Parts: sequence; C-alpha cells; structure tokens
Amino acid sequence: MPENRRQSRKRRRRESREDFDQRYRDRTEAKNEAARAELEPLEVGERPLAVTIGAVLSILLAITNVILWIAGVEVRGERQPLFPVLLFGGLLVVMGVGMLRMRYWAVLGMQALLGISLVILVLSVMLAGTIVSSLIIFFLVIIPLGALFWFLIKAMARIQMPERP
Repeated sequence: MPENRRQSRKRRRRESREDFDQRYRDRTEAKNEAARAELEPLEVGERPLAVTIGAVLSILLAITNVILWIAGVEVRGERQPLFPVLLFGGLLVVMGVGMLRMRYWAVLGMQALLGISLVILVLSVMLAGTIVSSLIIFFLVIIPLGALFWFLIKAMARIQMPERP
C-alpha cells in the first residue's frame, strides 16, 4: 500500500507541475501578445532615435580608432598593427551604415557589441583602482550604453515587425 500512495503522490505532483507549466506558458504568451499589439510599425523613412544614435556612435568609433592609430597611440606600450584596426573600423562602419538603412542584422550586431562592452565595463569597474574612477566609468559610460541597449530592443522589434493590413 505505501508504494501505491507514493506513486499517486508523484503522479499528482507531476500533473500539478504540468498544469503550472501550461498556465505559465499561457500567461507569458498573453503578455507577449499584449506587447506586440502595442508596437507600431515603422513609417516609410522613419528611424528610431536609438538606432540613429547607435549608427552615429558606431561610425564615430571607427573614425576614432583610425585617428588614434594614425596619431601613433600605443596600447600597453606597443603600437597596434594596422590590419586589426582597419578590420574593426570597417566592421563598425558597415554596422553603422546598416543601422542608418534600418537593417535588423546591423542593430543586432550593435546589441551584441554593446552587451559585450557592458559586461567588460562592469568587470573593469569592480577592478578599478579608485572609487572616483569607478563612478566616472559607471555614470559616463555604463549608464548611457545600458540605456542605448535598452532602447534598441524595442527598435529591433519594430524593425522586424510585419506591415499591418
């Protein structure tokens, strides 16, 4: 008898877990549907501000990297090779132009670059030598990049959104 009770208890737990999972999926899908319903498709020629800021930032970073290389700036006491500087600069320019043309892949690339940069910056704040340098990095770099990352999420949803009838 005790064995049957255990089996029925396990079965009830399994069924209640399946019910919970189904209710959770239904609730999540309802929230997703509500969020999709609130989105407005982009008008012809419309570009969200976050996408424009990301494109300009990407192109400015590319130009800055090349100018710093031309100026002979050394990183850790060594001058950087030209090829990686031009390769990274070229990728940034392509990404910036793609964002100006409202290409989803370009915005996604910017999201990836921002995400990786934010993780590295947060780790560098933890290892920063002084509280002042940590606060400067946090308020002048991490918060603005985090905000750009956040606003690009909605822009990406609107870019890939199909036209409504």
